[in-house]
Amino acid sequence: MSEHDWSPRTKAIALGRPTGAGEPLNVPIYPASNFGAGTDRAYSREDGTPTWEALEETVGALEGGHATAFASGIATLAAVLDVLPVGSRIAVPTFSYAGTRGTLAHAERTGRLRVTQLAPTDTAGWIDAASEHDLLWLESPTNPTLELIDIEAIAAAARKQPHRPRVCVDNTFATPLGRQPIALGADLVVHSATKLIGGHSDLLLGLTVAADEELARELRDARTRGGATPGALEAWLALRGLRTLPVRLAEATRTAAELAERLTTHPRITAVRYPDEGAMIAFELEGAEAADAVCRSLTLIRHATSLGGVESCVERRASLAGDAHVPAGLVRFSVGLEHPDDLWSDLAGALDRLT
Repeated sequence: MSEHDWSPRTKAIALGRPTGAGEPLNVPIYPASNFGAGTDRAYSREDGTPTWEALEETVGALEGGHATAFASGIATLAAVLDVLPVGSRIAVPTFSYAGTRGTLAHAERTGRLRVTQLAPTDTAGWIDAASEHDLLWLESPTNPTLELIDIEAIAAAARKQPHRPRVCVDNTFATPLGRQPIALGADLVVHSATKLIGGHSDLLLGLTVAADEELARELRDARTRGGATPGALEAWLALRGLRTLPVRLAEATRTAAELAERLTTHPRITAVRYPDEGAMIAFELEGAEAADAVCRSLTLIRHATSLGGVESCVERRASLAGDAHVPAGLVRFSVGLEHPDDLWSDLAGALDRLT
């Protein structure tokens, strides 16, 4: 059996490793800015390092494309915008990562591009948008409302257009193990590896994966010119986190499904959003005051921003300026690896203490 026939679980563990006799099993950290003359690797910002390349090889294989590592998730968006002409039109989900919408809004204010916001589940609207936009930026599930977007239908519509708009999918929540958007027709995938890929709340890193090798070269060039290169330690940590992603995601998904079911039975919960996959839940209470009280009352589950770590975290997203349009009582819940009964005890206690 060749490595192309391996399951994603095996690829995450086995790829991106030295194979020669006497080589280490894991690619070491290369804290190097420059290299001795005489090879095709001279300067890290331009030529990369073996640590970056091991991470890129593994993620690229999982997503079915050509991966490039960046300093952060938002740096991937900057690179995608860099390769678009000035004046391009971009469609983005109304409910999507606030950092993405904030970056796009700034680019629109400065005259760099034009932005349209569409409801995530308005598939007909997205298909129509393909005829008049240059980039369709998708998230599925969306952050923080956990809505699913029909990537395949939208990508098919984009391919039929004479000007062939690009379809980019932020795959951070699903991860390459949950969904491979390139196989569904997307041109480009981005990840905040800070989240589930890294998995331990100890790094900042982003990844792009392009279906086309030429687009991958353009994105690498944008990384070189913009200087958005990953740190040596961060790339090594992200690869180490990726090795355990299959088992972490499977366990977190089992726990999330169980907790989502329990949350639907609690009288203080008005809605539960869980797309039957992944480690993320969004649940709603009757308003901001109740949601804030629950977040403050939890003791095991951490009240903190970001997501995807081994520790469970909650955050009321509407409390942040960029997500003020999110339902006021919505709590985003990143499910970690604690025992589900302990997590439920903490949640139920906080909910029961509401007056």
